[in-house]
Amino acid sequence: MKDQKKQMLFEETPVPKAVLSMAVPTVISALVMVLYNLADTYFVGMLGDPIQNAAVTFAAPVLLAFNAVNNLFGVGTSSMMSRALGRREYDTVRRASSFGFYCALLCGLLFSFFYIVGKVPLLRLLGTDAETFGPTVEYLKWTVAFGAMPSILNVVLGDLVRSEGGTLHASIGTMSGCALNILIDPLFILPWGLNMGAAGAGMATFLSNCAACTYFFILLFVRRKNTYVCIDPRLFGFRKDIVVGVCGVGIPASIQNLLNVTGMTVLNNFMSMYGADAVAAMGIAQKINMVPMNVALGFANGIMPLVSYNYASGNFKRMKHAIVFSARSTVSALVSVSVIYYAAAAPLMRLFIRNESIVSYGTSFLRGLCLVLPFLCMDFLAVGVFQAIGLGKNALFFAILRKIVMEIPAICILNWLFPLYGMAYAQFVTELILAVTALFVLRGIFKRLAPMERGRAKEEDAS
Repeated sequence: MKDQKKQMLFEETPVPKAVLSMAVPTVISALVMVLYNLADTYFVGMLGDPIQNAAVTFAAPVLLAFNAVNNLFGVGTSSMMSRALGRREYDTVRRASSFGFYCALLCGLLFSFFYIVGKVPLLRLLGTDAETFGPTVEYLKWTVAFGAMPSILNVVLGDLVRSEGGTLHASIGTMSGCALNILIDPLFILPWGLNMGAAGAGMATFLSNCAACTYFFILLFVRRKNTYVCIDPRLFGFRKDIVVGVCGVGIPASIQNLLNVTGMTVLNNFMSMYGADAVAAMGIAQKINMVPMNVALGFANGIMPLVSYNYASGNFKRMKHAIVFSARSTVSALVSVSVIYYAAAAPLMRLFIRNESIVSYGTSFLRGLCLVLPFLCMDFLAVGVFQAIGLGKNALFFAILRKIVMEIPAICILNWLFPLYGMAYAQFVTELILAVTALFVLRGIFKRLAPMERGRAKEEDAS
């Protein structure tokens, strides 16, 4: 019964329904994750202290670096598992999940260790000064020194559960931690509670990630006879096909994330030249823009198991239908969101802080950032397809093109041409070019698969 239900979803359910059933829980989970990030910004903003807001902004690249591990052992293992499911190689699925889990666990511990050893030069590199150094250290103590392992395992376990079609359970696990974070944030941050400021936001994040991990461990124990996700240490090993399959997708995805961290660090260093108000404003604007960005990312991640499974099983027509349906849905939705954000930039900023200097900066920044949304979703979708079908090199090419070739130079050039405000448009220029590139690359993939698709159709007609 277990196998039949999963095969029905991947093979027979109408494509729009299958896409939505896979993507919607992932999108909701992504939105809840954004809400909990916004909760940190909102409640820290209630303190009216730009130094505390700047501390959260400076810490963002370090937390984003977690995704390097998440992508390596979450995205990489999830893609490997879904493709193995499509080939009916169930032992490989179990061993891959155990490999991904224990590697992520080890990396989380190493992440904490290296942060503790090198935190002073790291924070200087991030752009902190004498005022922002202390609050940033306190925030990172909870989110990284103590919290790296639960933060990474939370995401990786969600990816493993999602790989076999369990998007609802994956989303519940992630959302449970996020909901707890939103509830306890004011208790730890605000003066009427523990009055810890940015450090309180970090502590709330740490506790919420621990709660989410607990949910996944209980889920896997309860469903141990009805799931291919396995964290049994006896199945952990370095089997060549599993290591190559996971790392072939995961390493490019990980490098892609590290390049994102590099880009954010460069942006924060440029922003720091204009003072704490500018840094805080950019941080808030980025958090607001993350809401629709995560919708696009959630949609791309949600359909990855469907794309992987049908690619591995040879049903290229169904795979293509899923990709095209997703592209049409996300692009049309994000065009509307961009228009709303551009028109309502100032009121959106005022929801998070009352400092008029920060609101003024942030309004201009948000209007530049929101223009990228329709183009960014095509980039996310293309990279998701590359990862789903094992084309990690294509995903890496896009990452290098995005950050090294275009976005970082664009930040420098636009800041020189239009000091401070030009930097908000660097991503728009980059993603416009990448969206066009993504369309051509996806078209090339469809053309390459077309002869195999026709061959499959002839075989079905003959049978």
